[in-house]
Amino acid sequence: MGTTVSAVRTSNKRGAFNRFAREYMIVLITIGVFISATIACTIKFGDPSTFLNMQNMVNILRASSVMGIIALGMAFVIISGNIDLSVGAQMVFVGIASFNVINGLEPHIGPYGAIVVGIIAAMAMSVALSMMCGFIVTKGVVPSFIITLGLSYIYRSLSIFVLQSGGINISTKVFQNISNTNLGIVPMPVVYFFIVFAVYLYISRYTVMGRRIFAVGSNSQATRLSGINTDWIKIQAFALLGLTVAIAAIVEGSRMNSMNSSSSGLGYDLNTIAMAVVGGIAMEGGKGNFVNVLFGIIILGMINNVLTIMGMDVYLVNAVKGGIIIAAVLLLRSRGKLN
Repeated sequence: MGTTVSAVRTSNKRGAFNRFAREYMIVLITIGVFISATIACTIKFGDPSTFLNMQNMVNILRASSVMGIIALGMAFVIISGNIDLSVGAQMVFVGIASFNVINGLEPHIGPYGAIVVGIIAAMAMSVALSMMCGFIVTKGVVPSFIITLGLSYIYRSLSIFVLQSGGINISTKVFQNISNTNLGIVPMPVVYFFIVFAVYLYISRYTVMGRRIFAVGSNSQATRLSGINTDWIKIQAFALLGLTVAIAAIVEGSRMNSMNSSSSGLGYDLNTIAMAVVGGIAMEGGKGNFVNVLFGIIILGMINNVLTIMGMDVYLVNAVKGGIIIAAVLLLRSRGKLN
């Protein structure tokens, strides 16, 4: 009898640990990356504070904020069962349009009015482009990665054509202040990122739209048979991504005070997908947790930061980062987070 009770207790403990690991594996991975980065910097420089200091933690969040904002929108699209490879080029295309609106209106209505109109124009344009993409994907019954790859070429080509492979600037200091000011010690891009995170977390958990996006990604056929317009839900998911692309374009444009048609936004599409997937968003759709996506964004940010601090050869950075991403995703899948 005593042996049986002991076995039951052991089984319960093991079950509790497995549940904890499944639910919080991404947190454990984040802690592991943090400790590994601290140890690596301590070994190389003899001082953990090279990595482990408040300013560097702020730098990690600031460097991750723009792609992190897009990654939150990308999470909804992946949950719906799709993917978007055009977000980097779309951010540049929208940013250039917004800059032109601001520069054209500033002499007539002043910097504040021009900036407000420019931001509204960026959001309207980006949401419209993403909804158009969702419409083509759903009504054309074409894989989203093909459509968005084509759109990426279109956006980038048009941007390069308009600016003749150059860039565009805004002279007003007011626009630069959007991203280049702090709230206490926290840079404003980080503040914007957490505002978007809070809103999208709320949408995913407490709104009908959020629940339907999960339902469509989990079983589109069953959702359709229940009377829900699945095509419209997928288009809404793309719209949520388009909104984050517009916000990212404004934040990035303000931070750099420029938008370059050739180099801005390069790699943002794959990096934002990686952030979402490392954060536990299932590529097959229907599964994911936005709190875990937050940790996925932080993990990628820490990896980029520590590799830079360590002075790793630029030609090897992506190889190491890729290996860590693969290891993290395999570990999550082994614990059932991506199954």
